[in-house]
Amino acid sequence: MSELYSRRGRPRAAFVVAALVALLALVTGCAVGSTSGTATAPPGPIVEVTQNPASGTEDVNPVAPISITASQGTFTDISLVNAQDQSVEGALSPDRTTFTVGEALGYGSTYTWKGTAVGTDGKSVAVDGSFATLEPEKTVSAALNIGDGQEVGIAAPIIVQFHGTVEDKAAAEKALTVTTDPPTSGSWAWLPDDNGSRAHWRPQNYWAPGTTVDLDARLYGVDFGAGAYGAADLTLDFTVGRSQIVIANAPSHRMQVVRDGETIMDIPVSYGEGNEPRNVTRSGIHMVTEKYEDFLMSNPPFYENVRERWAVRISNNGEFIHANPETIGVQGSSNVTNGCINLSLADAQQYFGTAMYGDPVEVTGTSIDLSAADGDIYDWAIDWPTWQSMSALAN
Repeated sequence: MSELYSRRGRPRAAFVVAALVALLALVTGCAVGSTSGTATAPPGPIVEVTQNPASGTEDVNPVAPISITASQGTFTDISLVNAQDQSVEGALSPDRTTFTVGEALGYGSTYTWKGTAVGTDGKSVAVDGSFATLEPEKTVSAALNIGDGQEVGIAAPIIVQFHGTVEDKAAAEKALTVTTDPPTSGSWAWLPDDNGSRAHWRPQNYWAPGTTVDLDARLYGVDFGAGAYGAADLTLDFTVGRSQIVIANAPSHRMQVVRDGETIMDIPVSYGEGNEPRNVTRSGIHMVTEKYEDFLMSNPPFYENVRERWAVRISNNGEFIHANPETIGVQGSSNVTNGCINLSLADAQQYFGTAMYGDPVEVTGTSIDLSAADGDIYDWAIDWPTWQSMSALAN
């Protein structure tokens, strides 16, 4: 019996071992299958947001194009805010994919995007990101010689007087646009600095009466060089009035006022004595700049604080057209003044009433020409080719 038991026991042991091997194989097979089927993360939102400039950019020019765009999606809301959390003006495109900033930004400021974009897959993302604008070493402002809405004479130039030095004059000039009706040929010229750089625009010939003029000076954000940037934009609209020209021929001892081609005054006067440079009335096209019913004139050591009546300034070297009762006896026959044009009290008052800023005064017949030595407006003493060459954009 023991032998029989022994024979039957071996097959049962083999069967148990085989069953265990099969079970192990089954378990091992399950483990392998589980590893190969590990789940991946679900896809994120497909909307992509592009900022211009890129987030983190510094020294951005405040007038540079600023925008943000969503691709494969749209903005549900979007804004650019400053450090005080105030929204910057701008416009969202009709398809809500692009927001474009519509105003100049501030210097030395940080701006942040805020909003939400949703993709075509319905998934949304929060919009953020920021950039900083440049901080100039200094800003340079400017002023104009003509008031908005003013009516001027036919010789009036446009003067942009900068309150500081403009090193890159070409960059500044590119920002200056003059539009006229009717179209008028003219040019900018940079005159020598006088308490700052200065650009003058004048027509090739006198303005046509009734011309309307617009100046658009987009100076803010312009790099003037040497660390200076434009402080602010300027705009100007003015009108050219009637044509009035003073004809002042010194040897004739007379002066004519010509209004729209007709002589409305022809009067005796006295010009500068001309025996030395200081009292020569300068020849050339002067321009009316100011007028005073009463004015204290000084020319030390010859006279000081002398009250003159009906004084019309025609240059910054002390030349006026004004009344002078002391020269009435020689007006029309001799030139005895210190350089001014002297009239009788009645004639001076009448002329005073007709004079306008920008009227040309054409002086001829003297020994010295009007020049840069005679003040800030001598534009018409410069010939046209030379004037054009004084543009910073001249070829």
